[in-house]
Amino acid sequence: MALFDLPLDQLRRYAPVVPEPADFDEFWRTTLAAEAARPVLLDVRPEPTELRLVDSWDVTFAGFGGDPVRAWYTRPAGTDEPLPTLVEYVGYGRGRGLPHERLTWPVAGYAHLLMDSRGQAGRYGGGDTVDPRAGAPGGPWPVTWGILTPQRYYYRRLITDAVRAVQVARALPGVDAGRVVAAGNSQGGGLALAVAGLVPDLAALVTTAPFLCHIQRAIEITDASPYGEIAQYLAVNREAEQPVRRTLSYVDGVAFARRASAPAHFGIGLRDQVCPPSTGFAAYNQYGAGNGRPAAPERDLHVYPFNGHEGGEAVQVRRQLRWLAGVLGH
Repeated sequence: MALFDLPLDQLRRYAPVVPEPADFDEFWRTTLAAEAARPVLLDVRPEPTELRLVDSWDVTFAGFGGDPVRAWYTRPAGTDEPLPTLVEYVGYGRGRGLPHERLTWPVAGYAHLLMDSRGQAGRYGGGDTVDPRAGAPGGPWPVTWGILTPQRYYYRRLITDAVRAVQVARALPGVDAGRVVAAGNSQGGGLALAVAGLVPDLAALVTTAPFLCHIQRAIEITDASPYGEIAQYLAVNREAEQPVRRTLSYVDGVAFARRASAPAHFGIGLRDQVCPPSTGFAAYNQYGAGNGRPAAPERDLHVYPFNGHEGGEAVQVRRQLRWLAGVLGH
């Protein structure tokens, strides 16, 4: 892939037609409706952390198919007042790790729910959630598990888990249910974007270098993982291209972005070869365009010309904190 996949002036106008299956909305409506009758919160227990300024709990909730999914719930110590809450999703190959690893949001005065990613722990960080449904035909990596059919695709399960995480956050004590935010970077940013398209009353979206956006283009212009894992699968399974492309169309972040209505904060590095910048701009430029509401949602974007997948790092987090304080009044 070229260092810049498109010049910045083109990126700012880049709003490609990303094909959607005719039953996209019905697919997700049916998927989420199948979970609606299940109790979402399975277990909550205090987690010792040796940290005096925050309290943490080990949470287990019912994700896709009722499968148990783990999460950390952390909030400022010594207060039980309802707080605005960040539901955060982690990057590809990561698990939830340990509760003291992500303290920015609770130290800033928010409640924080960090969702584990089923079956992904071990590449970059530890986790505690298995994926008992990972045996569907497909490649050896999570991004290719069950990739031949939308119904059995891994990201159908993970996106459903992400939606259920918002529901469990609202069921936890000390959460202001009207001020719940979806947040994440990379894969986590893609999951947060999907949640913004599927949860109509989300308070805000915070996403950086979002994965799973304009996927059909991404698998053609970068060999970096995780998109490169799909390309590698297709290099061996040459007759699988059409079913794979069809499956991917059901989890594309551009489709979710068009349906979103929450205020949104994006960050994109122009030298990102993991999630090429044009794919993130495709989602940002069409954010809220198809939600059927008369007014477009508030959205903000910070571009980092000399950064890759790391984006703005601490500078971006500071911008997120300032933006959220204004949006949430916190």
